[in-house]
Formats: sequence, C-alpha cells, structure tokens
Amino acid sequence: MKKIAVYIVLILAIYSCGSNDRGEVIGRKSGSKWFTEKPYGMVLIPGGAFTMGKVDEDPFGGISTTPRTVTVKKYYMDESEITNSEYTEFVEWVRDSIVRTELALAADEMSYLTDAGEEGSDEGIFRYQFVEVDTTNANEYERYMFDNYGGTGDVNSLTEGRGLNWREPIIWDKREYLDAAYSEVMDSMYLPMEDTFEGERILNVKKLKYTYSLFDKGEAAKSKTGTRKDFIIHEDVSVYPDTTVWVKDFSYSYNDPIHEEYFWHDAYADYPVVGVNWYQARAFCNWKTKKKNDYLRSRKNPVRVPVFRLPTEAEWEFAARGGLDHGTYPWGGPYTTSDRGCFLANFKPVRGNYAIDGALYTVEAYSYNPNGYGLYNMAGNAAEWTSTAYNEGSYKTGSSINANIEDLENKRKVIRGGSWKDIAYFLQVSTRDYEYADSLKSYIGFRTVQDFLGTSTK
Repeated sequence: MKKIAVYIVLILAIYSCGSNDRGEVIGRKSGSKWFTEKPYGMVLIPGGAFTMGKVDEDPFGGISTTPRTVTVKKYYMDESEITNSEYTEFVEWVRDSIVRTELALAADEMSYLTDAGEEGSDEGIFRYQFVEVDTTNANEYERYMFDNYGGTGDVNSLTEGRGLNWREPIIWDKREYLDAAYSEVMDSMYLPMEDTFEGERILNVKKLKYTYSLFDKGEAAKSKTGTRKDFIIHEDVSVYPDTTVWVKDFSYSYNDPIHEEYFWHDAYADYPVVGVNWYQARAFCNWKTKKKNDYLRSRKNPVRVPVFRLPTEAEWEFAARGGLDHGTYPWGGPYTTSDRGCFLANFKPVRGNYAIDGALYTVEAYSYNPNGYGLYNMAGNAAEWTSTAYNEGSYKTGSSINANIEDLENKRKVIRGGSWKDIAYFLQVSTRDYEYADSLKSYIGFRTVQDFLGTSTK
C-alpha cells in the first residue's frame, strides 16, 4: 500500500509540473502560435514614424500638406497596381455567379411545371439545379439551420441559403445550348436584339453587380444609441470598368482602339485596371477577402485572414517613400531621370511629350524600378484610390497614429501617386489630390493592403 501511495504522489507531482497548473493564471490555451502568412503578390511594409507632408517649398502654395510626424503600423501592400487580368477574375466570378443563380432558379421553376426536375435529374438545364446539401453527416447546428432557415448561408438572398453548382461548366457557345430554358436564361444576359449589330451578341455588363454587406465599425463605436443592424451597410455595385473613359476623358482625340481593347485584350492583361471608381475598388477588396476565406473554409482551416482593403493616405505615403524620409519621389529625388538620362516613371514630361518616357498611355504594372520596399509605380502610370476622405484641414487635426479620415458621407476621396497624364508635381510622394468616389477615369486605378497581425514575421 505504501508503494502505491508513493506512485500516486509521484504521478501527481509530474502532472502538476508538466501542466504548470498550481492555481495560477496561465492564460487561455489557443493551440498553435499565430504567424501571419505573406499574401501572394504583396510585400511587408515595416511601419514606423515618418514626416508626412511637404517638407520643401510648395510651388502650388498648398495649405493641406503641412508637415507633421505620423506613425503607422506594419501592413502588407500589393507590389503593383491591380491589373486588368486580376480585375477580370473578379468580373468573371460575378458574371458566373449570376448566370449560375439564374440557371438554378429557372431549373427550380421548371421542376414545378414538369416532372423532369425529379431529384437526381441531370438533363438540360437541370444540370445546374441548386446543390442538394447532404445532411447525413451534418452536426446539430447545421441540422437546426436547415430545418428552420433552409440553409446555413444568406437566407435573404435569391438562393435562400442554398448552394450553387460550380462543378458543371457554363456553356457559352450558342451552338451547344442544352435546351430552350437554358437558351432563355443565357439570352437574358445579353443586350437586346435591337442593340446588336454585325450578328454579335454583347454581354449586358449592367447585370454584373456584386452584392455584399459591411459593418461601419467607426460609427458604431462612436454611437451611443442604435443597435448593430443600424450600422450594417448593404452595397450593390456594378463591377464592370467603364471602358469609354478613353474617349470621354479626351475631346477631339482618336483613342478608339484602346477604348475597345484595353480591358479585355491579352495584350493589356498586365496593365493597371482603370475606369473603376472608389466603390468598385472597395468591392474588389471585399471579394478578394471572400475568395481567400472561402478557400480556407474548404480546407477546414479555422484561420480567417485579415481583410484586404484600400490603403489609408498615411499608409500610402509611408509605403511610397520606400524608407527614404524627406524624399521628393519614391526613388528619393529630386529629379525624374537617372544619371544616364532615363526616365524613372511614366508621366507627362518635357512639355507634353508623353512618349519620351517609354509609354504613351499606361504601361505594364511591373515597369520601371521598384522603390526601397519593392513597390512598383508608386509614382506615375495610374493614380491610386485610398480609403481616406479628403479634408484640407486633416493634417492639422488628424491623429498622429495610423492617421485616417474614413467618412462615408464625404464623397471626395484622396488619390495619390499621379498618373501617365500628370506633370511631375503630382508624382511627388507628398502631393495630395482627390476625386469624387463615383468618378471613372482613364488614369485612376488602385492597389490593396492587408493588416499585419502581431509583431513577429518568423
């Protein structure tokens, strides 16, 4: 008995030492240690303090760029502006989602009218029926949601929380349409016949709308009244870029070829997307976050990535400086050419000789040398949207930590970096400019950022 008692004491002592549980607060066990994953195509901006604003004489006499010290935290930023190829992926996902939804709804309607829509049918349009969720292995919560709400998704949407069939490819070749019902749905996606010429049906891009919701955390935090639902904002955004900007931005100018081909032709796949307004840029950020999180959920990975978003004005300027405080341009300055006379950015030099810097309009997003942080075209090529609302007095009244004014009521949004059509002054890292949020221009694009969580990069 004495030996048994000794063994018990030893086991208890070993267990106590191993668990470090002696009645002390040891913290919640959260599993594996968190490390931020570097997103594809992004670079880590280290954060820190810098002098934001004009430190030299401003020839335009700006009063909105009074220099001050601002500190920003770490974050990831896209190496380049979002390209036509990347934005096209967004547009095509929206297009395919809408088509699959319409096909599934039409299959639902046909199943009520005929007996052809029996469960398991894969003939004609019934190939695209809503995915029947197998609840055999569902947990109790999922069964409860299906019994009471019909699904685990957005029960207020047209799909009522049901899943779309993404396994069946969409047939775009009109000669291979499956049946009359399929033809009718696909026909509704194109412009009416009276808008057709030369026998070519053109997709009705006005139908391509991305619907999502966001929560106005800032207003909710400041509010002393109201419930959570009062701060949920529902957005319904047309995502197709305005390709006519190449004509509308220039009077008495022949820009028809680039108007017709810039967004969709493979020759311009790696050029920055333009003709997108602030709302479209923000919708792209939401979709980019959704795309990554959907993948993680499919892998049964509980980790949720920080959201992708537009950079604040302070984040943009800090990143543009590339670690060179008081520099005029992303490469330092004060000149726009190298010691060999080569232009360092795509802009409007030498009294309007647009092509002397190597490009008449925009160029590939990875053109010219990157700055000290590895970022391309932070000056010139395409000006870039930020999340910051423009206010002339914000430099004097704003915070010195992660400075930003995100006012949804203020439709003037800060753009930075200058573009292919701007003079060198607008390429300077401290120059501020703005456009209205619904503006669509041939010289404005965007890039995204993602918050860095924690302090370690190991």
